[in-house]
Amino acid sequence: NRRMLDIYTDFARNEAAVPVLPGRKSETEKFAGAARSYTIEAMMGDTKALQAGTSHNLGQNFAKAFEIQYLDENNQQQFCWTTSWGLSTRFIGAIIMTHGDDQGLILPPRLAPIQIVIVPIYKNDAEAALVKEFVEKVRSSLAGKFRVKVDERDGMTPGFKFNDWEMRGVPLRLEIGPKDVEKGSVMAARRDIPGRDGKTILPLEGLAEAVDSLLVEIQAALL
Repeated sequence: NRRMLDIYTDFARNEAAVPVLPGRKSETEKFAGAARSYTIEAMMGDTKALQAGTSHNLGQNFAKAFEIQYLDENNQQQFCWTTSWGLSTRFIGAIIMTHGDDQGLILPPRLAPIQIVIVPIYKNDAEAALVKEFVEKVRSSLAGKFRVKVDERDGMTPGFKFNDWEMRGVPLRLEIGPKDVEKGSVMAARRDIPGRDGKTILPLEGLAEAVDSLLVEIQAALL
């Protein structure tokens, strides 16, 4: 049971960036019928506590109630010693309630299905050709190392796309327009720091290393 608690704690802190307190429940708070209950407790953004993962030592209580038995090495019937443990879909809620803000989700980089979204910005066909060629260079330099998506949707403004991906919690957005192409750089926007404070210019040369460093910073900041 304690080993499961260690696994939960490691996942919560290192992957989900949710700080938790592991420990044993009191006699009055343990799972009804269990001999001992161990949990990780997390505090949500609204200061409510959440029992985010549990590991219960049920002893032989439930085995006796439901007649769960086995033959031991002496061919004698014995009641099983059982456990019950789980880190379930409740933890998805924990991630949302711990990190989310009024704009939507904020996902930790290690768990985010899309770690980086690239948004091309252009006004006409000439700019589009220029920007898209550069975007492909950027995508190629990051693909295989990160989970990257290029937002190629037509008929939507860059502002709409920015808000859409912010709502979905993508940790890092790369904006690329004609001026960025001229400078050989991209504008990186962190989801966890809104506005200009979360933006930084990254050169194409060494981009993968710079992005990796940013994602590490974001993960640590969320924790």
